[in-house]
Amino acid sequence: MRRWLTLLATTLLLTGMPVTAHAATVTQIARWEMNEPGGSTRMSDSSGNGLDGQIGGEVRIGGSINGSTAYRFDRLEPDTPPTHPGHLVVVPANPALDPGDRNFAVTLRLRTTEHFGNIIQKGQSTTPGGNFKLQIPNGRVGCYFRGSRGVLQAIARDPINDGAWHVVTCVRVSTGVALAIDGQRVAGRQGWTGPINNSWPITIGGKIDCDQNEVGCDYFAGDIDQVIIETAGAAW
Repeated sequence: MRRWLTLLATTLLLTGMPVTAHAATVTQIARWEMNEPGGSTRMSDSSGNGLDGQIGGEVRIGGSINGSTAYRFDRLEPDTPPTHPGHLVVVPANPALDPGDRNFAVTLRLRTTEHFGNIIQKGQSTTPGGNFKLQIPNGRVGCYFRGSRGVLQAIARDPINDGAWHVVTCVRVSTGVALAIDGQRVAGRQGWTGPINNSWPITIGGKIDCDQNEVGCDYFAGDIDQVIIETAGAAW
């Protein structure tokens, strides 16, 4: 599958070492197609693992956007009260969604013309057990993992807030983190974050614990039409 090939290629380019396809088995943890009809309140997980999410009342769903059925997250002024919890899609906490010490990849398809916001995350910067997120400050995608051993980020050099659809893959392995956009590696950092496990939900569209004063909610503005989470064994 293309996602598996992207995962392998990204890891190879990050480490500079050969990687063989039989070194680990990829497991799909969650697959959210985000193609529910208007009026739906549940984001369905088509992986078969039952990791459904709750769609906030402010998320626009069921519309055709540049040829794709997607969720639309309207623009909200950064760091400006009040909070908008209805802007989020929330998937309840589940250990399967934690990277732990596994190779871990998040792939999503998005489009935006804005230059800020957290796209998807599990936990926040002070969450016990660590956290991960994809964000898009200045229109440049950033891939962030914080574990017991430290923080690693891979940040794209070029912005993608051009209004076109883009596929983004964010990978954490034992040798570092890497970011691929439209099948091409664009950034990577070597190192080991340590395990990441927390009791927080996954949120799509921004932070769940924020007040827009002391802690900004970093609401994403744009469209998302698919999110996939995959893992592999602890060693390639």
